Amino acid sequence: MTTHKQQTTRPRRADSERTVRTILEAAERVLAANPAATMEEFARAAGVARTTVHRRFATREALLDELTGWAARQFADAVDAARPDAAPPLVALYQITANVLRVKTDWSYAMNRGAGDDHPEAARIHADVRATCIGLFRRAQEGQVLRADIDLDWTRRVYYALIHEAAKEGAAGGDPDALATRVVDTLLRGAGTSSHTGM
Repeated sequence: MTTHKQQTTRPRRADSERTVRTILEAAERVLAANPAATMEEFARAAGVARTTVHRRFATREALLDELTGWAARQFADAVDAARPDAAPPLVALYQITANVLRVKTDWSYAMNRGAGDDHPEAARIHADVRATCIGLFRRAQEGQVLRADIDLDWTRRVYYALIHEAAKEGAAGGDPDALATRVVDTLLRGAGTSSHTGM
């Protein structure tokens, strides 16, 4: 039997989670424009009282840490949603690229902050995603989407660099699906003509 206390606790928890997300989304927008922004500016952008922000996050650093972890979790979810272990490799590669570009565009400040090893959760997630990427590229080799003689880690680094550049265009209003197509096409076909491949 569901008690009255259980019924009232769930809506309160949902309200609290929505408030936290609103604060984090506002902080991301503000920090992307001004990395030195204050808690008061986050509150103003979120449309909540400063005390509400402080009730959820004791310090600015605590908010930044949660923002970094939040973005990293969105990143992991974006990769997992593409079913990299089960979907056909080319389909998974395209879908991961489009999904990740959306996350990197929406959470650019937090994603850049989580790129190092200073945030243990983000570092673990990024390491897991790297391993997933290598696994997908290995499947792509087996499916003859990628050449059998390529260096998988080098290919991953080139792929990451392409996504990084595409994310800049995404931040400027570029369409993630069109940018994903460009990234995958560049990765698979390169910039040279077929007569010069293998030179």
